[in-house]
Amino acid sequence: MTETVTIPRTEYDGLLVRIADLEDLTLIAERRHEPSLPLAAVKRLLAGESAVRLWREERGLTQRALAEAAGISPSMLNEVEKGKRAPSLPTAKALTEALGVGLDDLF
Repeated sequence: MTETVTIPRTEYDGLLVRIADLEDLTLIAERRHEPSLPLAAVKRLLAGESAVRLWREERGLTQRALAEAAGISPSMLNEVEKGKRAPSLPTAKALTEALGVGLDDLF
């Protein structure tokens, strides 16, 4: 036999909102240690700026410092940031390791 409970619609809707909020909080807690960009940087990303540049700036690195850490030339990094050159997979991997982010965060 199935037991049922009857509650007012407003109370039911409130429970659904609370459940959604708890799901969001759980997701946030699970991803707390993943790298993230501030809202201003996300807006710049959505406007078309290079994710590599945004993560580099977020990490406080110059182009030269990131290029050295990734083992690439500063001119190559500049071309990648400007969208003039797509990095090879090994170069992309080196950039992600130097920035401490995943491939999906950069490309």
